[in-house]
Amino acid sequence: MYFHSLTIDLDGTLLDTVPDLAEAARRTLLELNEPPRSVTEINHFVGRGIAKLVERCLTRDAPPTAARLAAAVKVFQRHYSEVNGRHTRIYPGVLEGLAAWRASGIPMGVVTNKAAMFTGPLLERMGLAAYFDCVVSGDTTAYKKPHPEPLLHVCRQFGTAPARHLHIGDSKHDIEAARAAGCAIYCVPYGYNEGEAVDAADCDALVSDLLAAYRLALTHPDLETK
Repeated sequence: MYFHSLTIDLDGTLLDTVPDLAEAARRTLLELNEPPRSVTEINHFVGRGIAKLVERCLTRDAPPTAARLAAAVKVFQRHYSEVNGRHTRIYPGVLEGLAAWRASGIPMGVVTNKAAMFTGPLLERMGLAAYFDCVVSGDTTAYKKPHPEPLLHVCRQFGTAPARHLHIGDSKHDIEAARAAGCAIYCVPYGYNEGEAVDAADCDALVSDLLAAYRLALTHPDLETK
């Protein structure tokens, strides 16, 4: 196979986590005496980590102060730790795709903007942790996606040249991170992407699921053999 390593986004690519995030947001806003947000709104707020999600939940006429946001994030974290994985579901094609990728023998990782305190427990709870050799959360490196550092960090861990690394995600942040890192990028159409549809023209391929991504990767020409 042309690719020597693989990373996959978590929220919106491997797992539909919005039901849990929405419940944590509901509890948080109720505790803070703030108006509720709809599940659709939460869907559009996901993608840049918990702090940004909470900030968007609180922003009405103006964004919250730094102190207000920090306090609200702690409330959200408390509630999210209670519901993390309770209503989350694995997207169709994920288990089949992970099995195919694992059988290929290349190392696999998760790259997410979710904090490590939630990422590890969620992967364990959903039975996915054993598939991955590396997990990069939103606080693993100094930067989150769309910065390239999380992907470059994985490439260094795996000893892979970025050009031989494939990332699979659902959003413009995944695309921007992969492009900046010099990695290939496949996107799935069913994720969140802050309410914006992923454009097939912006990524190397738009695939229906992880199994389709594996099958497509097998057809990628290995230039070293030509």
